[in-house]
Amino acid sequence: MIQNRDIIVIGIQAWDIEIGSNCKNIAAEFSKHNRVLYVNPPLDRISSIRDRKSKAIQKRLRIKKGFEEGLVPISENLWNLYPSTMTESINFISQPKLFDVLNKRNGKRFCGDIKKVINKLNFKDYIIFNDSSMFLGQHIKEFLKPDFYTYYMRDFLTKNPYWRKNGVRLEPKLIKAADCVVNNSTLYTEYGKEFTPNSYMVGQGCDTSLFNDQVREILVPEDLAVIKGPIIGYVGFLSSRRLSIAILEHVASTRKDWSIVLVGPEDDAFATSSLHQMDNVFFLGSRDASELPNYIKGFDVAVNPQLINDATIGNYPRKIDEYLALGKPTVASATKAMEYFKDYTYLGKTPEDYVELIERALKEDTPKLQEQRKAYGLSHSWENNVKEIYNCILKVQKASA
Repeated sequence: MIQNRDIIVIGIQAWDIEIGSNCKNIAAEFSKHNRVLYVNPPLDRISSIRDRKSKAIQKRLRIKKGFEEGLVPISENLWNLYPSTMTESINFISQPKLFDVLNKRNGKRFCGDIKKVINKLNFKDYIIFNDSSMFLGQHIKEFLKPDFYTYYMRDFLTKNPYWRKNGVRLEPKLIKAADCVVNNSTLYTEYGKEFTPNSYMVGQGCDTSLFNDQVREILVPEDLAVIKGPIIGYVGFLSSRRLSIAILEHVASTRKDWSIVLVGPEDDAFATSSLHQMDNVFFLGSRDASELPNYIKGFDVAVNPQLINDATIGNYPRKIDEYLALGKPTVASATKAMEYFKDYTYLGKTPEDYVELIERALKEDTPKLQEQRKAYGLSHSWENNVKEIYNCILKVQKASA
């Protein structure tokens, strides 16, 4: 346990982001026993022009001009900083030396804003937790001189064209410079170990209280209760970049006695797919995150039919924890990240695998297996996730003492 410390969290997602964020959950958990400053990414010049009409950018421009305070208290021990300086948009630059010079200047401006708040809040001997900010994070040690520097990897960003251009060269340098690297995937852990011995798998958390039917009543929604079982279900964004339409089509056409229920918004490929013409496929649309446990509760088997590619192979699928926390038999694609769940799930690769594994999952399900799944899923709370992060930091500190 780490407590009564000052922790600065930087990353690539702002506190006012509209979607969920691992880093926000981790920062909130940090703040239960420590003082925490959560620093938003700074405003960059291109975004200030391209998105100037958005509320988020207008807020940052007001802060830059001094019309609004950039330090916002979130809770008793947690503050959110909107940096007031603007960084230059430099990722179009292909010459490494020039990019590095300008990136260091951006980093100095960014750290200058943080320094002002460090002094204002009287932060001392602080730990820095960097969530995937591989460019601005390059010179953190030099400019902020933290007591300990942790780099957090939860996505293979260098597979993304934006980050790949300079990240393939720069992320390894950052990993080497960090005191500790923590990861939510075995794939990223192995990648980190190529550059430092202090790369550790810490898993991930989720809000387990929402999915714990022992502490609150979770009722199956009416629109799901009227659908004939067995129900094979999925919750989440229906994105053809990450999910296999072919697997779902094969399962639905092969086993017409199963009902395939999909809960979430669709992209264009899903909206125009043949799934909409199948009588045993039910699209229930978007639902608030607070309602998702109710839908999972009504599934006989939960699925995550991911494509297996660079975008998915290492990603920690939070929905697997949610499925398991409700005790559901779960069939998923055999990505590297799913090795973490291999003892509690059924893993396959092909459409034919999915049919076979769903049949097994239905046949083999027992109350004992349900309880084992629940225990495993519920163990992946944000509290336990942060404990693992603390343990890694303390382990490295002890070894270097």
